Amino acid sequence: MDIYDFKNALIIGFFMAFMIGPVFFMLIQTSILKGARAAIVFDLGVIIGDLTFILIAYYGSRPLLEKIKDDPRLFFIGGLVLVIYGLITYFNKENKKEALESAKIIEVPIKNNYLKLFLKGYFLNFINIGVLAFWLGTVLVIGPALKMDQTAIFWYFGTILISYFVTDLGKIVLAKKLKNKMTPRVIYRVKKIMGIILIICGVFLMLKGFIPSEKIDKLIH
Repeated sequence: MDIYDFKNALIIGFFMAFMIGPVFFMLIQTSILKGARAAIVFDLGVIIGDLTFILIAYYGSRPLLEKIKDDPRLFFIGGLVLVIYGLITYFNKENKKEALESAKIIEVPIKNNYLKLFLKGYFLNFINIGVLAFWLGTVLVIGPALKMDQTAIFWYFGTILISYFVTDLGKIVLAKKLKNKMTPRVIYRVKKIMGIILIICGVFLMLKGFIPSEKIDKLIH
């Protein structure tokens, strides 16, 4: 892999970190509400989810991958899971209780379940079939460009993921600085907004399985 490919991989990883979606907002929320360490663990789950998709795209057969990518049932299932998760987040009565309780205590030590956070990051990313479509397209383009050199391909995608992760670390640190400005009322609203965002992302993912992308783009614009 030459310097040109290395720069391209760095740029792709950087811009991937700012792709607006459920993972983006969940990472920011986790950093603010649970701390930087929890957000890093969550992000590692996301990265491993991406790595899983890359391995599927690289080692899977092209006809099978094309079938997976275009199967509307997978878009529907992934979107439905996001909608359900969003509804649970929005209507969870514990959100208000936690916010009110945190107002009575200056600083509450948070005991995080890091395995749960890691799995949440992994599956939240893994159920998004659009991520698989992205990695599939990238593998199909980059593979031949690198003459299917396994070592070069390994370093190319490794560079993307490292760039992605380092950029996310910057986002986590920035979000952490906002923590002192988060009042209980704001925290409660953040959780409600997070639920709404997950529901919207889920609905669009479900629609993507049954409505051509061109029509969805026209509806958005």
